[in-house]
Formats: sequence, structure tokens, C-alpha cells
Amino acid sequence: MKEFAIYTGLRVLLFVGSLITVMLIWSLVTGDRDVPALWPVVIAFAVSGVLSYFLLNRQRDAFARRVEERAARAASAFEERRARED
Repeated sequence: MKEFAIYTGLRVLLFVGSLITVMLIWSLVTGDRDVPALWPVVIAFAVSGVLSYFLLNRQRDAFARRVEERAARAASAFEERRARED
């Protein structure tokens, strides 16, 4: 569960950082303080997704290993219960 919290927290931070950066760049380029809500969110979502693929590889692998371990334990326990029933 710790790996999930770390990975999710880093993804959220990466998205928020991307959103702030996109909104800042948007306001500097357009010269307008009123930044529309939709396009910066869409752009930040795409940018944070690409960045997380490269920057959060280690955390994603740790999370995937944990999920795989839990799935293997659950499958093993299921097979054990099934063998006892037979």
C-alpha cells in the first residue's frame, strides 16, 4: 500500500506542477490574467503523463511488483483452498 500512496502522490504533484507551469506560460504568452480552465488542464494532463512515464519509472515498477506479489499470494491461497476441497 505504501508504494501506491507514493506513486499516486508523485503523480498528483507532477500534475499540479505541470498545471501551474502551463497556466504561467499561458498567461505570459497571451498577456491575459484570465486563463481559461479547460485547455491548461488538458495540456497539463498530457505533459504530466509523458513526464511520469520517464520520471516515475522506479516508483511504478515498485508498485507493479507489489501488486504482482499480492496477486500471486491470492492465487496461491485460492489453489490451496481448491486442493483442500477436492
